[in-house]
Amino acid sequence: MWKFIIIGVALFLIYKLFTGDKKKQEMENKETIKQKVAAGKMVKDPVCGTYVDKDGDIRVREGEKIRVFCSYECRDLYLKQIDAITIEPETPKDKD
Repeated sequence: MWKFIIIGVALFLIYKLFTGDKKKQEMENKETIKQKVAAGKMVKDPVCGTYVDKDGDIRVREGEKIRVFCSYECRDLYLKQIDAITIEPETPKDKD
């Protein structure tokens, strides 16, 4: 009976060791991202809100601003939104 309790406790400790390490890494990653955002090295994707490297490859220039995206899907969705805003529907002209 004691063998099962000892094995159970050992497995639980091993499990906690690995899951605790993952949580620690997640916390460190969040801190790193916060530091990079504060330093201006990372910017927020305007579509999904993911933080990406300021010098990322997927970009769109909008006037003087450069938008950086996490994926081509986010970029395409953003371009569709911009097109929908800038293209106004035609209004029928009154015939007199």
